[in-house]
Amino acid sequence: MRFSYNKLWKLLIDRGINKKTLREMSGISATSVAKLGKGGNVNTDVLLRICNALNCDIGDIMEFVREENFEEQERKDAFPNV
Repeated sequence: MRFSYNKLWKLLIDRGINKKTLREMSGISATSVAKLGKGGNVNTDVLLRICNALNCDIGDIMEFVREENFEEQERKDAFPNV
């Protein structure tokens, strides 16, 4: 299982928030944002800070994806109409 943060990026786009503003709102580091961008592991405190800043639940910013389905899910999220 891997984490996908595509829901976070979609939420930010929908709200017109860029990564720098997210960092400022939540108090997280640029390193944490980079890890999120690569689907890497981040501390749960980082996720909670993001949720508090965006007033959302953890399920609104991330999901678990089976390893074999991860690339397919990434493609579908990037190109939903294809």
